[in-house]
Amino acid sequence: HQLENKRKMPSIRHEHCERCYVVHCQVPAWLSIGCVVIRCPNDCGAFLHACKEEEHRLLCPNETVACLNADYGCPLSMLRHRRARHLEVCPASVVGCSQEWNRWPVPDGELTFYKNASQQSEIHLDVALALRDQELLFHSIKMKSVFPELTLAYPQDLDIGMAREDPCLASGGCTQNACTGMKEEELNDAIRDELNVENLQNYSSWERIFKKEMNGCEQTSKNVAKKAECGKEMDQSRESSSSKNEVSGLAPWQDGVLERLGKEVNIGEYNMYLVHNGSMLINFGQLSACTPRERDFVYGSLEPIEVKSVRSFNVPSSYRAKRCHLKDPSRKIKIAHQCVDTLDLGVSAEEMPKCDDVDATLLCCLEKEFKGHLISETTGMDGLYVNVGTQTYDFDSVPFPAEASLADVVAGKPRCLHVRTESESVTRRHNRTSSAFSYICGLFFRRDEYRWHFRNVHTDIQAGLGGWFLQRCPLAYLGCTFAQTRFQPGGQPAVVKYHHVVDKLVIQPDVSRELLEDVKTLHSQNPLNRLPLEILQHIAGYLDSFSLSQLSQVSRQMREACATLLQTRGMVSLKWEKKTYSHGGSSWKSRKKVWEFSSLFCPVERWRFTETPSMAEHLQTCPFYQREEQRTQPIALSGLKEVSREAKF
Repeated sequence: HQLENKRKMPSIRHEHCERCYVVHCQVPAWLSIGCVVIRCPNDCGAFLHACKEEEHRLLCPNETVACLNADYGCPLSMLRHRRARHLEVCPASVVGCSQEWNRWPVPDGELTFYKNASQQSEIHLDVALALRDQELLFHSIKMKSVFPELTLAYPQDLDIGMAREDPCLASGGCTQNACTGMKEEELNDAIRDELNVENLQNYSSWERIFKKEMNGCEQTSKNVAKKAECGKEMDQSRESSSSKNEVSGLAPWQDGVLERLGKEVNIGEYNMYLVHNGSMLINFGQLSACTPRERDFVYGSLEPIEVKSVRSFNVPSSYRAKRCHLKDPSRKIKIAHQCVDTLDLGVSAEEMPKCDDVDATLLCCLEKEFKGHLISETTGMDGLYVNVGTQTYDFDSVPFPAEASLADVVAGKPRCLHVRTESESVTRRHNRTSSAFSYICGLFFRRDEYRWHFRNVHTDIQAGLGGWFLQRCPLAYLGCTFAQTRFQPGGQPAVVKYHHVVDKLVIQPDVSRELLEDVKTLHSQNPLNRLPLEILQHIAGYLDSFSLSQLSQVSRQMREACATLLQTRGMVSLKWEKKTYSHGGSSWKSRKKVWEFSSLFCPVERWRFTETPSMAEHLQTCPFYQREEQRTQPIALSGLKEVSREAKF
């Protein structure tokens, strides 16, 4: 009972208890000296004074605490010594895949294969992934950043452009009301004809332009009146300051300032004045640029010291100076400014071929990424000569919308592959400035799932599509699209495919046709919904994460069965939303926690070869394999006659 009362009392630190670590302490349990020694209530084996119980709970390994990722959504609580083991399977311990790879554009010599591969009915795995990356690339390229001169402008941009061209708007307004004498309809028609904006749907922005013009006229008239008043005040202040400077001024532009300083200030202030105003004194003629020693008041009594330098680098005899450093007038190159364009070819603009939208855009993007600037920019040469070049493009789809991407431009056209099917992984030592186009995986997984994703997807499948995992015909460079997969998961036969709808790599089991037909007939009846929830949970426990995510979208009952596996098989993450305030600022806040399954398919520990025929069998019927059967007559070897003559002798 006395011990229970001590536990209910607030924690009091005793001078003896702070320094005592004896298990069998014999000090009397007095309130002013110490307290009784108790055993840990969680049975961790520790003995301590009763006043240290709350402090011990912060370190006790048997204390029930929340997960370290409780703030990120993990709802589990456990003993403290089990938290480290729990982090390996914690649903809130989410890992993002940062694997990167590069893809190069298709060269001109291989266009036949890529056109045939992208238009055939059966899309192989390497072509499907290349089309996925190409779609992401086309959505990321904005035509406004590549060809700003061929893109329609917003009304706000036109407002700025008019302010630069119109002297009334550039000066803040005009003093006359001649600009506002026209009617509003006439102004709208004139502006549309002048700026050639045919596709603008919202003409209310032009009304804001005219309102700004009126406000600018009023503000300009007020500014003129203020400037007139300020000019009078400034003239008066200048007259008063000039009268004062004539008496005691020490400005560098005044005559006799150095003589006056030599009489009124000491030598230290005189030297400081020369240091700060030396250049102005030289410009106004008060001080010579090179004064003789007898007239130098500052350093007249000092002697110069000869400076000796040791050169440890010898100029090589093969060194030749650049032409920008050659001063010989006889070697001066004559420069002529001349404009060269497509008119010199003798072909009219209508007969010039149109540029391909994709090829020209990718070329400009690569040039900007490789050299840091566009093709049509001024470049210096040798620090003296400058090359000015302008590259123009003529497209069928110009002008481009303001926010149009390359994907919007090619929408509706036949599908064609413009990036290579082979990809190269990016390492930390890779030179990013010389790469073509970089991609990142960006998928999220549980910590215990990430290693299987990286091993199966990136190491086994993606890295082997260049001839190991997927084998193509040796005559693919001529246009043959035949390919066969050499590996499949060990155990049950299955096929690796790319699911375009969910944008994921999946493993599809090889099921017999009879079973598939039975499943199609039972699909309308949906007999799984008749099973108890316990049986559905047991069945769902054998599925991988990707299958669980798809099964949860079949029906409400399936969703409830899959929801029971979220804590053990799913992952939780915070959903961030952007909140905009009335003053214009914004911030990101997490409103709720989202539970979901990852896109990990069944882990594959080993792969085995598929029962596919050899590539030599395909070459016997390959349409691109042409045999040379014209030379059927025997041909004598060189030197055969000379050998026969020597044999006779």
